[in-house]
Amino acid sequence: MTPASDVSHLRPAAMEVARRTLDMEIEGMAALRASLENGLGAQLEQAVHTIQAALRRNGRVIVTGVGKSGHVGRKIAATLASTGTPAHFMHAGEASHGDLGMIGTADVVLALSWSGEAAELANIIAYTRRFRISLIALTAQAEAALAGAADIVLVLPPMPEACPNGLAPTTSTTMQMALGDALAVSLLSMSGFSARSFQDFHPGGKLGAQLRRVSDLMHAGDALPLVPEHVGLSEAIVEMTSKGFGITGVVDAAGHLVGAVTDGDLRRAFQNGFVDRPVRETMTKAPRSIPSDMMALEALAALNEAAITSLFVVEDGRPIGILHIHDLLRAGVV
Repeated sequence: MTPASDVSHLRPAAMEVARRTLDMEIEGMAALRASLENGLGAQLEQAVHTIQAALRRNGRVIVTGVGKSGHVGRKIAATLASTGTPAHFMHAGEASHGDLGMIGTADVVLALSWSGEAAELANIIAYTRRFRISLIALTAQAEAALAGAADIVLVLPPMPEACPNGLAPTTSTTMQMALGDALAVSLLSMSGFSARSFQDFHPGGKLGAQLRRVSDLMHAGDALPLVPEHVGLSEAIVEMTSKGFGITGVVDAAGHLVGAVTDGDLRRAFQNGFVDRPVRETMTKAPRSIPSDMMALEALAALNEAAITSLFVVEDGRPIGILHIHDLLRAGVV
């Protein structure tokens, strides 16, 4: 017999709750997107230009907030910093105990508060007003104290939380984070921060491996398999065997890469009866090549597209290295 206190059969299934949560957060994102066409977009543009002006003065973005807004603020600061906009997070509570000294007059403060009335932000707000430091507010309350004090107000549309009690920050934090991403990516795009720039800020992990350059991974010098175009096929076989890449490049008298002999070329030569003919008669002409400053991830795409395992690295038409797919595997690119 089911105990009277057991009401689990009355509770919605986890899948139902999950769907409702995601639906409500999607509605919040849709409302945020619509707001960009109705005033928020102009304020976002102004925030971007204000931050760009601060960066030209060697300023930074100081992100602050408390509670869940503080957690979101940490993520926004990290995203800004990793995409070329100098930024760091300042805990609003610590600011009142000396950390305000970290804010320079060239900086911009980005303060997050859904209600716009977080008492912990009072001293930071007062400090920015006293020293004329630009203050950007990210809030859902255009009439709140934070918005009233700020130079620029990014007003989020008021949406219900996905929490069934309407209390736990869910939809609100999703919207805050999304607008923070929009701000960071806008700054990234306008500054010309490219995928290659990521390497300076993401040297570790899989992303760091993918952003390494071909020059970091290629084999060069004596390890590079090359033969002159006038030699016989037998010399090409010796070079291929000794270097262990299953391929050798063929160069002309000026040192330019004019061809390559692969295992496939050798198989075709043996099928017709091996004759030690000049290598230029057997080679594959104009083999694929890549520059040394190409990112490892781009090199991987080139290998996959051509369905090959090696690529010669050239500079001014001359081979300076060779990259094998095993080099990408070892580096953690794949």
